[in-house]
Amino acid sequence: MFLVLLLVVVVAVVSAVGLTGHGASVLAARRARGTRAGPALHALAAFAGAAAVAVYAWGLLHVTGAVMESNGGAGSAPAPPCRTPGNEERALHVIDQSVSFLPLGFVCETTDGGEYTSDDVPGYVNPATAALALTALAGAVGAGCASELRARAAAPGGGR
Repeated sequence: MFLVLLLVVVVAVVSAVGLTGHGASVLAARRARGTRAGPALHALAAFAGAAAVAVYAWGLLHVTGAVMESNGGAGSAPAPPCRTPGNEERALHVIDQSVSFLPLGFVCETTDGGEYTSDDVPGYVNPATAALALTALAGAVGAGCASELRARAAAPGGGR
């Protein structure tokens, strides 16, 4: 699991850098072509997507650290990430752990069939990722609509 998490972190970082470069190139091309809403929304979508992927990668690094901490050794039962201050009794019933990718978290599974998420991922990671991803989606849809309206206006008959 550790290597899979590291691979996903690397892919996320490369994607964030690529989206940032794409957004910058769209803005640079916009300066040369004039001001229209489509390219600005396109760049917004790319930058918001890059930020969403970067925040998600930051959370993945925290999950990777929890996985590393939980893998064997003296004092590893229950897994250290599952030991939350004030809830020591709950940690005694942990039988397994897993990783949740959506929402991002390190999940501790208990003997009674329940589960809880450890506090390893900062509380802002999942809401920020969701908000930035929705912003990216809205920007992409807006850019597509602006492009469609521009194409219809340029068509013979003015898009009627």
